[in-house]
Amino acid sequence: MDSVTADTPPTARRLILVLHGPNLNLLGQREPHIYGTVTLAEIDQALRDAASARGFETVIVQSNYEGALIDQIQRYGPVACGIIVNPGALTHYSIALRDALAAVSIPVVEVHLSNVYRREEFRHRSVIAPVVTGQIAGLGADGYLLALRYLMDRCGAEGTGAHA
Repeated sequence: MDSVTADTPPTARRLILVLHGPNLNLLGQREPHIYGTVTLAEIDQALRDAASARGFETVIVQSNYEGALIDQIQRYGPVACGIIVNPGALTHYSIALRDALAAVSIPVVEVHLSNVYRREEFRHRSVIAPVVTGQIAGLGADGYLLALRYLMDRCGAEGTGAHA
């Protein structure tokens, strides 16, 4: 269970929102030769543990629905100090998700388990990349932890609030 549930707004501002897009609930089963054998539950637990060790809260949400991810950005964007997002296939076409991320004034890191630039041509374009702080691709589950470390370091350097 997350340190903050999706139904309860956080009171602390040392909060990282983690969003997993469509089909990421199938990690460990779906195309393990591309995405590896680690499950989403294992990634989420590693993120919770690493965040907690540094005094951060996490809200972690996976959805196969674009609107559900946007709802979480609008709910937690104003109070979080960073967002990690793996938009999955939404990376390539979701202008709505892009616009929701562009509307927040906090750092956002886009993460992809595989190196999307070594895959099919249609995966090479991200409509999300132009509005995020950075992108990590091809490092497997470690990419999430690198993104988390970056956001926690940045939040710590800038204060504990989302707008500190």
